[in-house]
Amino acid sequence: MQIHIFTDHNIQGDERLAEVCEQIVAETMAPIAKRLTRVEVHLKDERGPKGGEDIRATVEARPEGLRPYAAHADATDIPHAVKAAAKKLRQRLEAEFGKLAHH
Repeated sequence: MQIHIFTDHNIQGDERLAEVCEQIVAETMAPIAKRLTRVEVHLKDERGPKGGEDIRATVEARPEGLRPYAAHADATDIPHAVKAAAKKLRQRLEAEFGKLAHH
């Protein structure tokens, strides 16, 4: 599973940020990682320097042989937003994989 991190112009996308995001995504997606070819994390600071609950993380996964799925979450900081979005996405994918297993 490849993990790619993308940021907008308001977020400094350095190595430390990529490392933190990759670790969160890898841990959260571990139960279904074998079925995923790529995961993309898109980070956006909605309000810029104004602050507040303005970090939006969108996590998109590309399961092998299926269409891409995505989920997003908003939080005051990047790790919480990424974790929440990845958790939503994992739950959605587990449900989809469960449906496919019954067919």
